[in-house]
Order: sequence, then structure tokens, then C-alpha cells
Amino acid sequence: MAKVTFLGLGVMGYPMAGHLAAAGHQVTVYNRTASKAERWCAEHKGTAAATPAKAAKGAQIVFACVGNDNDLRAVCCGPDGAFSAMDAGAIFVDHTTVSAAITREMYDDAKAKGLGFVDAPVSGGQAGAQNGALSVMCGGDQADYDRVQPVIDAYAKICRRMGEVGAGQTTKMCNQIAIAGLVQGLSEALHFAQRAGVDGAAVVEVISQGAAGSWQMSNRYQSMLAGDYEHGFAVDWMRKDLRICLEEADRNGSSLPVTALVDQFYKDVQKLGGGRWDTSSLLARLNAIG
Repeated sequence: MAKVTFLGLGVMGYPMAGHLAAAGHQVTVYNRTASKAERWCAEHKGTAAATPAKAAKGAQIVFACVGNDNDLRAVCCGPDGAFSAMDAGAIFVDHTTVSAAITREMYDDAKAKGLGFVDAPVSGGQAGAQNGALSVMCGGDQADYDRVQPVIDAYAKICRRMGEVGAGQTTKMCNQIAIAGLVQGLSEALHFAQRAGVDGAAVVEVISQGAAGSWQMSNRYQSMLAGDYEHGFAVDWMRKDLRICLEEADRNGSSLPVTALVDQFYKDVQKLGGGRWDTSSLLARLNAIG
């Protein structure tokens, strides 16, 4: 059992930290909205701290799951940041989906202070976090990964080291690129079925058993057909992730034409007022334009 800290108690971090506590680890939490940290402590019998630095003091592993590059830098750096208070040899594990650039920057800062750093973005959504069944893709030094992997297992279905620092974020980019195309394809199939007068649910029942089947198809078609987009990952966050993918593609010279197109489709969904809808709301865009 380890003494750990968890920074960021959003829809993902809250249950992830809960799984750490349930596994018997000594957990201290920090959240920008203190009332949420207090609620977590009442539920899981942990300890809350007023700043990332105070939360991180004495921890063997500090986990973070925040919003974006700036949020990550804020909880790591400065006099109130976790790096300022972590003991030499402690490891920072970042579960946020961020750019490869900020990952390398934070890795270098951590190493200069005698700390370990593992980038470990996750996939599986809110349901995966709640059920302790996330896919965790990691980058960083092998020795650091070997120390944190048994602790991450508290909320992971699979946890793998993909390579050196940044490899976890690169793998998460691959995940988001694949999802963008899958959701658009599913949306078009359901839209086509509706316009053709065919029962969309019956269509999915048949085609999901063949080569067209996917997690998105099995888990989202019913809510999509019902026009219910209050599940899972929000469009605003998906656009943040796709921007990261497209910027990295510019850097490494890869071509992502479908990803760039779907990113613009999500922009259309935002214009419909769907920034907080889940990513399956691409169907709403198609229905809106006929």
C-alpha cells in the first residue's frame, strides 16, 4: 500500500481516486473547488489539502487528472505546485490528455528536481472510471513505470508502457483519431437508416455482429437514436483533444484528413449549443442539416 495524492476530482478523477482508497492506499486529494474534495473525503475517508503542494507533501506517487496544458502546469509548477513539495524519488503520474510538448516540459522539470514523471492518459470514459476498467497508456522511464503500474491497476482494465516520455500521449492521440472517424461513420449510418425508413435499432442489431461492429456502435446507438447526448465525453473536450492531434500531425508530418473534417463537424455541433453534449452528437448535426 502506498501514500498517494490525487489532484483533480472531475468526472474521471473522482472515481479514480475512490478506487485508490478502496484498494487500501492512503489518499490525499486536491480539487480547485474545495467542496468537491470535502465531499470525496466524506465518502472515501481520505484527506483533503488546500493546494497541490500541500497535498503532494510526503506522497510516494502524485496522480493528476485535470483539464488541459495550462491546468497541468498550474498543479505542477510554482510555490503551490506539487513539484515544489514532492520528496526526491517520488513520481508524478499525469492522467490528463495534454500535448506532447507540455508532457516533455513537465518531465524535464520533474527530472531536474529528482522526481519521476509518467504520462498516462486514459480511455474508457466516465463509465470506465467508475467501474475501474480504464485503458491506461503510459510513457516514461521503465523504472518509474514499474513502480506506479501496480497502483494504477486499482482502476485499470489494461495498463501498458508504450515507450519513453510522451508515448502515452501519442497513443491517446491515436485513440481519439480512431474514435472521431468511428463516431462519424456510425452517425452517418444511423442518419441514412432513418432517412431510408429502416429501423435503426434493427440495423445495428444486425451489422454490429459483423465487420462494422465497434464499442461506439454497441454502447451509443440507443441514446443516439433517442436524441440523448448526455453520456460520456463532451464535445468541447473532444475538440481540445483533436486540436492536440492535428498540431502534433503538423509537427511529425502525418496526414489526418478525416480527423480535420470531423473536428469541423464538432465545431458545427458547438454552434448548435452542443458543446457539453457527448461526442455521439455528430448525429444531431446530420439531422439538423437534413
